[in-house]
Amino acid sequence: VQLQASGGGLVPAGGSLRLSCAASGGSFENYAVGWFRQAPGKEREFVAGISWHGSSVQLSDSVKGRFSISRDRAKDTVYLQMNSLKPEDTAVYYCARRSLPRVLYRTTASDYNYWGQGTQVTVSS
Repeated sequence: VQLQASGGGLVPAGGSLRLSCAASGGSFENYAVGWFRQAPGKEREFVAGISWHGSSVQLSDSVKGRFSISRDRAKDTVYLQMNSLKPEDTAVYYCARRSLPRVLYRTTASDYNYWGQGTQVTVSS
C-alpha cells in the first residue's frame, strides 16, 4: 500500500489549505487513517484521526476548532482541512493508515504501518 499526500504549500497566517491523501495498491476502505506532522527538530506529532467508518474523529488540542478531517469513500481519499493557519502549524504533514481493518485510529505514530511521503506546509507570519 502506498499513500500519496498532497495539497501543501506556502500560505500567510490566517489562510487555509486542504490536504489530500490517496492510496494506491490498497484502499482506505475499512481502515482508520491519521494525519501527523513533524516540524524541524521536533518529534512527529498526531494531528487528526478518523475511524474506518468515518463517524468518529479526533483532533489534537493544538488544532481543534481550526482543522477538520474527513473521508470520501467514493474517491477513497482522506482530507485534512486546515483553516486559520498559524506559523506554528509549519511542518511536513504525513498521512498514515493502520494495517488492521476495522480498528480505531490511534494517536501514536508507531500504531500505523503505512505512511505517505509527506507534504510541506509553511505558514508565514
